[in-house]
Amino acid sequence: MPLPPAPAKRAALLSSDAYLQTSPSADAETPERDIDAAAPSRGRKTAARTSKATSASRAASVTAESSAATARRSAAPAPYPQAAPAAAPTEPSRSRKPRSPAAAPAPAVVAAPAAQPAAAPATVAAKPAERPRKQRSTGPKKMFVLDTNVLLHDPTCLFRFEEHDIFLPMIVLEELDGHKKGMTEVARNGRQASRTLDALVGVKGADIGRGIDLDSTGQRAAGGCLHFQTEPLDYQLPTSLPQGKADNQILGVVEALSQRYAPREVVLVSKDINMRVKARALGLNAEDYQNDKTLEDGDLLYSGVMALPADFWTRTGKNVESWQHGAHTYYRVGGPVVPQLMINQFVYFEAPGEPSLFARVTEIRDKTAVLQTLKDYGSAKNTVWGVNTRNREQNFAMNLLMDPEVDFVTLAGTAGTGKTLMALAAGLTQVLDDRRYTEIIMTRATVSVGEDIGFLPGTEEEKMGPWMGALDDNLEFLAKGDGGNAGEWGRAATNELIRSRIKIKSMNFMRGRTFLNKYVIIDEAQNLTPKQMKTLITRAGPGTKIICMGNLAQIDTPYLTEGSSGLTYAVDRFKGWPHSGHITLARGERSRLADFASEVL
Repeated sequence: MPLPPAPAKRAALLSSDAYLQTSPSADAETPERDIDAAAPSRGRKTAARTSKATSASRAASVTAESSAATARRSAAPAPYPQAAPAAAPTEPSRSRKPRSPAAAPAPAVVAAPAAQPAAAPATVAAKPAERPRKQRSTGPKKMFVLDTNVLLHDPTCLFRFEEHDIFLPMIVLEELDGHKKGMTEVARNGRQASRTLDALVGVKGADIGRGIDLDSTGQRAAGGCLHFQTEPLDYQLPTSLPQGKADNQILGVVEALSQRYAPREVVLVSKDINMRVKARALGLNAEDYQNDKTLEDGDLLYSGVMALPADFWTRTGKNVESWQHGAHTYYRVGGPVVPQLMINQFVYFEAPGEPSLFARVTEIRDKTAVLQTLKDYGSAKNTVWGVNTRNREQNFAMNLLMDPEVDFVTLAGTAGTGKTLMALAAGLTQVLDDRRYTEIIMTRATVSVGEDIGFLPGTEEEKMGPWMGALDDNLEFLAKGDGGNAGEWGRAATNELIRSRIKIKSMNFMRGRTFLNKYVIIDEAQNLTPKQMKTLITRAGPGTKIICMGNLAQIDTPYLTEGSSGLTYAVDRFKGWPHSGHITLARGERSRLADFASEVL
């Protein structure tokens, strides 16, 4: 008969009788290689465990506490997160001084380990608990019936419904096939959605009749199944609805599924407002596709600016550290305001009779934050290509534009707040004066306000010329307008020299390019989709700075809202990154007419 396994290191601290009581539970943790042994070997191990259990029953000197603790531990097989604490105290036991076996009873070692080993089991047990993220909802799984426009809007929408199931009617596949031709964004999304469906259907072992697991292609965020319509469904719609229309056929499928799978909830997901209204009129559940919206409300958009409370210095004045480095003063502050701060967020303190503070958050560590004072570009001695800032938010924006450590800047604001002017002035200064960048590249979304005027003649730059009227207006102001006193370079540089350092590019030809040491300005960024915004930002190479500007109140792209705009998407994703910054400009400086029109129209 083979010898029993050697006692564990934890068992060395127990008395001999206590070890005999705990040895069966130790056998339950037999390594995996022993489980895979041959059948005769299993029989011998079973016999060994039986003999040990018999000898354990003869042990009469074990204390009542030891037997009770052992009974609780071996009464039921513990799950994996609870089995880890038993083995965790093994490592710290190496550093303990040797003690006699009778010096410490069994419960003192097993049930009450030292304070340091106790922290390890919590960490070990927390990891397995984080794996099953698919089951985030405790309620019953829903079934979502997708309209064609959802697939054309977001080809990855199949993996956005967590643990719920998805049903695709046959008419949706037919419509998807009809939209795959062409070079438009809709056609591109249609082809991508078709490829996604083909990959799911082509998985080995996939059964369309039973349903295809959505995580079979590696998309772990989706825990439901994809169902196709494989048979005709019986449904009754009002006679006023034409039976041959695709929308009505989808409504019929939703009604049939609601009856078949009752009381399970069946929901129609569509971007078509009228279709959702018709579904609700028929008593069917209908929802909009919300996953593409970064924010539900545009007022919740990160502004990049926060006002410090009036009692800020009263609360934190005693614990503030300050030091000087170069032209900036730094303050290390703490208190309840720190959790609300983000890197490169601007804070200001203004109170009557108190000194004002305008600073930027440069570091957040534990419960403290470091604030760095700003350079005042509103002063006449700190002009940028002859331009001075006129309000607080403009000064914040100019500090971001002139900082070489900030690679990505987003500026949002109404018409006339100075977005394009400040970006151009900062670009000309850093290209011609500081030689930090080689040239300025300017582009914008070519979405017209009214009807299209047709094709434009000439080269790429000549075609983009009519779209760049804002560039011409601001260059005229910087060259000889109110900003005529532009310093030594401004007086020496002619209009041709300035224009030779500014390149106008179309977004249609950006794919595959890499910009090295360029100052890139993306104007009218509110008309870009998140995918287009990603395409442009990822063109940046070493030493390149990108500035995105836009007014979320002037979106001209169809089917794009403030919540789904690419500018909103970029602001929300980049907030808190140490090399990016955002400012929402609040006050217009163009003219009193433009300011009043922005408010009342």
